[in-house]
Amino acid sequence: MPPTILVADDEPNIIKLLRLYLREEGYEVTSARDGREAVERFRADKPDLVILDLMMPFLGGFEVCQEIRKDSDVPIIMLTARSDDVDKIVGLEMGADDYVTKPFNPRELIARVKANLRRREWDRQSGETEEPQPVTHGDVTLDPASRDVLVAGERVRLRQREFDLLEAFMRHPNVALDRERLLSLVWGEDFYGDARTIDVHVAWLREKLKKAQPKIETVWGVGYKFVPNTPNPSDAPHPSDTGARPS
Repeated sequence: MPPTILVADDEPNIIKLLRLYLREEGYEVTSARDGREAVERFRADKPDLVILDLMMPFLGGFEVCQEIRKDSDVPIIMLTARSDDVDKIVGLEMGADDYVTKPFNPRELIARVKANLRRREWDRQSGETEEPQPVTHGDVTLDPASRDVLVAGERVRLRQREFDLLEAFMRHPNVALDRERLLSLVWGEDFYGDARTIDVHVAWLREKLKKAQPKIETVWGVGYKFVPNTPNPSDAPHPSDTGARPS
C-alpha cells in the first residue's frame, strides 16, 4: 500500500499543486485547510508523513506539530512564507524533521518527502530506539553519533559526504559495491548527478586514509570494495622464512 501524505495548508492552490505532484509519485494524499482539521485528519487517516504550513487558522503549524508529537514520530515537513531562522529553529525544536520556505520548487519538496520517508524506513529496519553504533575495522573507527573517524587513535577530518561514503564502505566490508549502489546509500535514490562523483570522493578518502590498515580497492568493471586488511599475528613471517635465526 502506498504511503499516505497529509498536506495541511490554508491555501487551496498549494494543496492542489502538492496533491498533483504527490499523486504522480504514487502517494495517497489527504488534506486539511486549518490547524484543527489537520489534527483531526492526522488522527483519522494516520498518514506516513505530514506537510504542514506554519501559518493556519485556529491552530498554527507549531501547535499542530506539538499535538502530533504527543502520539507519533511521523516525519513532518514544515512550510512557511517567512525565512526567519528563529522560526526554523523553533519548528525543529518542536519536532519538525524538515523545513521548506515558500515559494518552493515542487520537485525539491517531493525529493525531501522521499528522503524523509526513506530515512524513517531505515530507522524502522535498524530499530528506532537504537543509537547508531560505532564500527571498527583494523585501526579505523567510525562513530556515527559524534561523526568522528579515528585512524590508529588519531582523528581524521572528513567532509560530510566523505564520512557517509566511508560509513557505507565500513558497514559492507569485503563487498563489491557498484557506483549506483553507493550513490543510493550516500546521496539517496533521487540523486541525478554523474555517478563518477563516487570516483572523486573515493580518491579523497584514499588520500586521507593512506596511513590506515584497511584499504578501498578498485573492483574493475564493478566499483569499489572496502578491505579491512586487519593484520593477523598468525600471518607474521616465521624466522626461517626471513633467514633470521631464532634468538
